[in-house]
Amino acid sequence: QVQLVESGGGLVQPGGSLRLSCAISGVTLDQYAAGWFRQAPGKEREGVSCVSRDGSTHYASSVKGRFTISRDDAKKTAYLEMTKLKSEDTAVYYCALAEMLFCEDASPMSRGDFGFWGQGTQVTVSS
Repeated sequence: QVQLVESGGGLVQPGGSLRLSCAISGVTLDQYAAGWFRQAPGKEREGVSCVSRDGSTHYASSVKGRFTISRDDAKKTAYLEMTKLKSEDTAVYYCALAEMLFCEDASPMSRGDFGFWGQGTQVTVSS
């Protein structure tokens, strides 16, 4: 039984920071790439970032330089550190796992590559 549980969402001021966590169970995490997606009201779910088994990363252009993805396979946890937050970052953020995926800098993320998903955590950036 694979389970992903996000935490760390909440309300933050523009320019502020927030750290999301994804607790993973039911799999050996070092066999998967870990990713973060987000979905704003009325918008499609979009890829934010992912990190491969070897630590290679991808970031959406909208968050590059502001967000940092990381993983701790021993703790079975993935993280997304968000800084310099903007109102446009407001969304539900989802953690997901993908098999046989290499997170390349220039390769956009696809929902179809990710087989396991969490329920999401709300991030609201507002003054």
